[in-house]
Amino acid sequence: MDASNLITFIVLSGFALGVAFGFIANKTNFCTMGAISDVVNMEHWGRMRAWLLAMAVAMVGVSVLAYTNAVNFSESLYASKNFYWLSYVVGGLCFGVGMTLAGGCANKNLVRLGGGNLRSLVVIFFMGFAAIVTMKGVLGTFRINVLQSSFGTVYFENGQLLPALFSGAGGISAQTLQLVMTAVVALSIILFVYKDAKFRKDLNNNLAALVIGAVVVCSWYVTGHLGLAENPETLEMAYFGTSSNRPESMSFVAPSAYSLEYLAYSTDVSKIITFGIATVLGVAFGSLIYALISKSFRLEAFSSVQDMLFHIGGAILMGFGAVVAAGCTIGQGITGISTLSLGSLLALLSIIAGSAITMKIQLKMME
Repeated sequence: MDASNLITFIVLSGFALGVAFGFIANKTNFCTMGAISDVVNMEHWGRMRAWLLAMAVAMVGVSVLAYTNAVNFSESLYASKNFYWLSYVVGGLCFGVGMTLAGGCANKNLVRLGGGNLRSLVVIFFMGFAAIVTMKGVLGTFRINVLQSSFGTVYFENGQLLPALFSGAGGISAQTLQLVMTAVVALSIILFVYKDAKFRKDLNNNLAALVIGAVVVCSWYVTGHLGLAENPETLEMAYFGTSSNRPESMSFVAPSAYSLEYLAYSTDVSKIITFGIATVLGVAFGSLIYALISKSFRLEAFSSVQDMLFHIGGAILMGFGAVVAAGCTIGQGITGISTLSLGSLLALLSIIAGSAITMKIQLKMME
C-alpha cells in the first residue's frame, strides 16, 4: 500500500472508530463530568464505574499490544522522558474547572453537537481556538518558559511509563512488568466495578465501558501498527496519518484545534485530514446517527447571556488546560492511563480535583 492510500485508510478507520464512539456515548450517556457530578453531588457511582471499567478494558488491550510488540508505546506522547509535573497539575485543574463551567468535556460537547446542541458548537470553537493559541500562539511561550521550565520538569531516562520506570527490578522486563501491573490494576478495577449488583444489571453502562475501551485499543492498533510503514522518501519506518507522527488513540482537544486549522488553511498542501481530525468528525456524526434513530435530535441554544459567558470561559480553560496537561478526560483519562503513564495519572487526578472543587463551589453559590 503506498503512502497516500495508507493515510486514507488510517483516516477512514479513525472516522469509523469515532462514529462508534459517538453513537455509544450518546446512547449510554457516557460522560466524565457527569460521572464526577454523580459521585460528588449524589454519591451515585454508576457512570463512574463505567468510566473506570473503560480504563480497565483499554489497559488490558494495550498490555497485549505491548507484549506482542504490535505497538511500540515508548514512541507515544505519553512515554515522554520529560515529566512535566507542574504542567500536568495546572493543566488538569484548568481543564476540570473548564469542563464543569462548559457543561461537559470535549467528548461530551462533540456528542451534544451531534444531538443538535448549538451551545456545544460555540464551546468546541472557543476550545479549539484556545488550544491553538496555547500550542502555537502567545500562550505557548508561557507554557514552555513557565509550566515546562526546569523547575516544573523531572527527567526520566527510560520515559514515564510505569513499566519502563520500574523495569529491571528483579530482572523483569518492561513488557512482562506491564502485564503484571495491568493484571493487578485492571483486576482491582473490575472487582470494584462488579461488586455493585446494580451496575452488573446496567446494560448501558456496561456497553459504554466495553465499547469505548475497545475503541481506544483499536485506535492504538490502527495508528501504531497498521500505520507504521516505510517512508518512500527517507526509506525509514514512520507513522502515517497522525498529526504527531506518532502512535495515537482517542483524544479530542488537540484534534479539534487541528480541525479548525484545516478549515482555515485547507488550501495549504501541508494541511491534511489526519486520524485525530477524522475521529472528531466521526464522534459528532455517530452521535447524530443515534439522535436521528432515537428521535432525540433537537436544536438547543443558550438560555441567557450569563449561560453563554460561562460556556465560553469554560471552553477557553479546557483548550488551554488540555494542551498544557497533554490531554483531556479521554486523552489522558483513558488513552493515556491505558499506557500506564505517570503523567496521565497526575493529569487525571488534577482534572477530577478541578471539576469536583468547582462543583462544590457552584453548589454553595446556589444554596
